Amino acid sequence: MARSMEALAKKIFKGILVAELIGAFGAYFLFNKMNTSQDFRQTMSKKFPFILEVYYKSIEQSGIYGTREQDQEKWLASKN
Repeated sequence: MARSMEALAKKIFKGILVAELIGAFGAYFLFNKMNTSQDFRQTMSKKFPFILEVYYKSIEQSGIYGTREQDQEKWLASKN
């Protein structure tokens, strides 16, 4: 009985570890895509504005300012 519980615990741990790794790589991919593509940020602003807000706050926290303003200027210019 204890041996089967140990095997179950190992499987659960491995599953959680895999889920964490997938989440970390997904977050990295999303951040990298937003960091390199203004068009992708525009898509994110339409579909998931709360995620874009987290992106802006994180880069401002790291000392990079002006990205939000540049995006808004370009998007307003493209509307006109």
